[in-house]
Amino acid sequence: MIKNKADYIEYLNRDRIALEVNNDSLSSKIKNLFFPNPVWRFQRLMRKLEYYTNCKNKGLYKIYILYLKYKYRSISIKLNFSIPINIFGPGLSIVHYGTIIINYTTKIGANCRMHACVNIGASGGEIQGPILGDNVYIAPGAKIFGNIRIPNNTAIGANSVVNKSFEKEHTIIAGIPAKELGSIDIKKLIRHG
Repeated sequence: MIKNKADYIEYLNRDRIALEVNNDSLSSKIKNLFFPNPVWRFQRLMRKLEYYTNCKNKGLYKIYILYLKYKYRSISIKLNFSIPINIFGPGLSIVHYGTIIINYTTKIGANCRMHACVNIGASGGEIQGPILGDNVYIAPGAKIFGNIRIPNNTAIGANSVVNKSFEKEHTIIAGIPAKELGSIDIKKLIRHG
């Protein structure tokens, strides 16, 4: 969670690197001006809202936070995201815009790479959503629900239904219901998946 300005800057930098957004050269700056990445705009706004909500939530900043919430809601609707703030650690990469729904009690660690049509939430009248570790890859269409835990360095297969906790790291889990299918070098998958 962003707790100060240094955290805010670190989260932005790690998200930019994870999304492979280049803003170093003049040509990339021109490209970003005319063809902005909508997911990068969303993630920058999400991190800004997290920073102001967590660190500056008093006085006149409350009015600015309301404005940021309005903008965040607008871009969320355009991209078809339902993602509360303070869910993700740094290094988030949402690969495509499209339906993504996440419960407000969910916690996801650093370096998460997520595709479209993902649904993460509570189940059976429980309030607590899933807790996912660091370096988790979530393929398109995955459904993850319940008061469960997913360990660090895990890949979740396309269209999988994950409704129980797993303990072993460096694994692929997939299927309906999901089960462990094998081991994986998650860093390669997150970088190039």
